[in-house]
Amino acid sequence: MTRSVFIKIFGNHDLYWDNDPLAAINLQRIYGQKVNIYEGLILKTTVNKKELEVYLTHGHQGDLQSDGNWFSKWFVSDIWAPFQAYLHINPNTPANNNELKTAHNRMMYQWSSKRKNMLLITGHTHQPVFKSVTHLEKLYEELEQAEKGNNTQLIEDLKKQINSRENKGDKMPDFKGYLDTYFNSGCCCFDDGDITGIEIADGCIRLIKWQYAAESQESGVKNQDKKSERIVLEESKLGNLKLETRNQESGVKMKKMINKKS
Repeated sequence: MTRSVFIKIFGNHDLYWDNDPLAAINLQRIYGQKVNIYEGLILKTTVNKKELEVYLTHGHQGDLQSDGNWFSKWFVSDIWAPFQAYLHINPNTPANNNELKTAHNRMMYQWSSKRKNMLLITGHTHQPVFKSVTHLEKLYEELEQAEKGNNTQLIEDLKKQINSRENKGDKMPDFKGYLDTYFNSGCCCFDDGDITGIEIADGCIRLIKWQYAAESQESGVKNQDKKSERIVLEESKLGNLKLETRNQESGVKMKKMINKKS
């Protein structure tokens, strides 16, 4: 807020920020300054001497129940969301429907993979995705490697993480992208208070989790004040992301060679 760079991106659960004429006034009252409200945002930077675009949006776009259906959008925003908050329940769709999760993730990946030098970061499914792979899939891959190396401590830790993700509703989907173009921030309303998100800083992109610390690392005393701690689940340098297939890369190199000869 001190740098005036905070931006509100609305989704199908909070259409109030888009369609209520008093939304901007209320945001200014809450934060003490004007806050921009958009349906999507494109950040631009340079990585490895190439321009990289990062497209941020909620991700309900393309979901027939949430996008382009005025009644559904109104019901979710004005009726269902307050009802969920009051009863502390979270049976969202496609957030709690694994077939819809997989289909929506695949659709988001396919769209992003056809764009040049662009990352797509969404939410909506409540399922974390990092480099076009769901976090649950990544844990299973790491478990397989740990079992091959007979690393008992790591195996136990990974099984706990897998069990935690499955208890939050994740199932092993039939989805895996080939390019590192699609990311999903996950969810900010897990039943145990955990929040996942995507962070871009210091030339890196990270899947992070905020959770209530079970106990103090130093004293071993249980966390009575519910203080939160930040955990990095996955991390990658922006310059190491695979954004093109070999055929695309070869085509670019061939075009450069032809231009040089001419």
